[in-house]
Amino acid sequence: MTNIISINTPLSDSVVEKLKIGDKVKISGILYTARDAAHKRLASLAEQGKELPFDIKNQIIYYVGPSPAPPGMPIGSCGPTTSYRMDKYTPLLLSLGLKATIGKGNRSEEVLEAMKKYKAVYFVATGGAAALLAQSVKKAEIVAYEDLGTEAIRKLEVENFPVIVANDIHGNDLYKEGIVTYSKTSLSHRSKTA
Repeated sequence: MTNIISINTPLSDSVVEKLKIGDKVKISGILYTARDAAHKRLASLAEQGKELPFDIKNQIIYYVGPSPAPPGMPIGSCGPTTSYRMDKYTPLLLSLGLKATIGKGNRSEEVLEAMKKYKAVYFVATGGAAALLAQSVKKAEIVAYEDLGTEAIRKLEVENFPVIVANDIHGNDLYKEGIVTYSKTSLSHRSKTA
């Protein structure tokens, strides 16, 4: 049976250093949400040397634009969005102390190199499980860019938010490893059935 690693935010280097691709992780604490438009604004502030609307150091950004909260719930469905759209901004945010991002899909070589350089990880959340993921969110509040609607930056308080490590600080890539492993398994299976 696979162990599940429980971690709390903010993240320290010692926690991030222990995470390896394929690790199943449950996050408790604070996540910040941001997508394309918010990232563009954050990058613009950073490039001008201005203060960001929240302290990014040792934090996690979740690439999500949640649906409106139903009655009695802090948030609506909140499934991950495709991460590569944030790739052009991610190295800059990692250089400012961001320790992890959550999304879906693989990342660019520039992001992978920046994760090694700044000791950060990339988690994937299960696409298609947005309602289930919302159950881990205990509180949600807009902290910046309310004019962006669902893409406003939110501060989420989460408990046991389920993710998998897709990229670690050592440059390992679950997407690439998965293809290699599947290819070996598939070849082995074919040779046994031939």
